Amino acid sequence: ALETLKMFEKKDSRVKSAAATNLSFLYYLGNELEQATNYADLAVNSDRYNPAALTNKGNTVFANGDCEKAAEFYKEALRNDSLCTEALYNLGLVYKKLNRIDEALDCFLKLHAILPNSAQVLYQLASIYQIMEDPNQAIEWLLQLISVVPTDPYVLSKLGNLYDTEGDKSQAFHYYCESYRYFPSNIEVIEWLGAYYID
Repeated sequence: ALETLKMFEKKDSRVKSAAATNLSFLYYLGNELEQATNYADLAVNSDRYNPAALTNKGNTVFANGDCEKAAEFYKEALRNDSLCTEALYNLGLVYKKLNRIDEALDCFLKLHAILPNSAQVLYQLASIYQIMEDPNQAIEWLLQLISVVPTDPYVLSKLGNLYDTEGDKSQAFHYYCESYRYFPSNIEVIEWLGAYYID
């Protein structure tokens, strides 16, 4: 893939930007940040209105620890294409990392309107409500999430934990049992079930 894309580098700016965008993404996936950054810069310089190029540039900046600068690239990508879901998702993650919870929630609610069955978006919404100390809303989002991915043992154990925190032992037991059924090696789940049986 890298060799094929490198052949397009010498073409006109649109093709060069698209090739550089993909090369940047491939290097980013391979954890080669320096190369990813170089190609992200080339992609942005070739076509400043390419939302994917701006998103990749934001990713490389974020990987280097500059959250504020990454947010600027994601916002610029969204100004060029308001439906750029990658930029919106990553902007939500940046806001979450910066503890700007209301802005993160806004990003993920917008994403949910665009991608109503996205497991990642549903998980982030549940996580944000948990940070906001609203367990009922967190449970609601996790219930939606398990309708999309019913066999995810981590989500099931998270639901068990939330119900346990709320004092609903029977629901907690149900979800911990389901989690154990799909992944019987989770020590925390085993410990909880053992304590439940002792009680």
